[in-house]
Order: sequence, then C-alpha cells, then structure tokens
Amino acid sequence: MMDALKLLSARRSVRKFKIREIKDSDLSVIIDAARLAPTARNIQPWEFILIKDKDTLKHIGEIVSANGSFIAGASACIVLLCSDTKYYLEDGSSATTCALLAATALGIASCWVAGDKKDYSQVVLKFLQVPSGYKLISLIGLGYADEDPKPVKRQLNEVMHKEKF
Repeated sequence: MMDALKLLSARRSVRKFKIREIKDSDLSVIIDAARLAPTARNIQPWEFILIKDKDTLKHIGEIVSANGSFIAGASACIVLLCSDTKYYLEDGSSATTCALLAATALGIASCWVAGDKKDYSQVVLKFLQVPSGYKLISLIGLGYADEDPKPVKRQLNEVMHKEKF
C-alpha cells in the first residue's frame, strides 16, 4: 500500500482497460472507502450500485457514450447515487474521490464520469431502476490499465497564489 501523498500523485484517469476481472473483495474495499468519505452534517446520502455484468456495462457505456463509452470495456462500474439533500453533489463528489483513490491504492485503474448535470442522467437512473429522490453523481469505470496516461499538466507554481490572487 502506498502512502497518501504518493497515492494522490499516482492517481490518473484511465479509459482503456485490460480484460481482467477485479476481485469482489477489492471492489468492496473501494466502495467501503467511498462510504467513509466526509459528508456535510454527517448525512451520508450515498448509495452504490456495483455493475460487473458485461451486457450491463456495454449498455451503460452506450447511454453515456458522449463522456463514458469506455465503461463498456471496464471490468466493473460503480454508480454513485445520493439522496436529494442540500449538499448531495459535494458529498457524492467526496465519496467519488475516495473511491478513485482506493482503487489506485489497490493497483486498479479508474475514471470518473459525471452524472448529475448530464442529459443522460435520467436515462441511467431509469435503466438501473433507481427509486425517485436520488441523484446520479458519478459512474466510475474500473479495471486494470491498458494505457499509461500522462502526468498532471499544471504544476503547483501555476495554480498556487499567496495571500491574494
């Protein structure tokens, strides 16, 4: 397991995966890490749908094709939902980040596909038979990397300001 700072710098968005199954125990660790995310007022509004079925992954990839067609080739996808609370998007984004970092720590590649503000959001919710009152926060494609993404472009000295902008 890597230390936290190394983990943060190692995480990359990967959209091309090897054909290789992820152990259920690793998928549980990733979802459990997401469950432990910080949340406003400790509401913990999240629910997770784990998808491993190839036909379902393919269909999800088709639904979100503008942003996430690669999900069709993923080993798994975690669909992160939040109940419609005041800070659902912040809470769900925090949980998504924790899932991405946990995957990286386990040597599993991932990529976050946006949900809430996308046209396909309601189609995904309907397809997955999600009850009303939930928002689609993210879809996280998971697998073992079959590409080596470039490092982060912007460096600290390009984004950090001291005292004022």
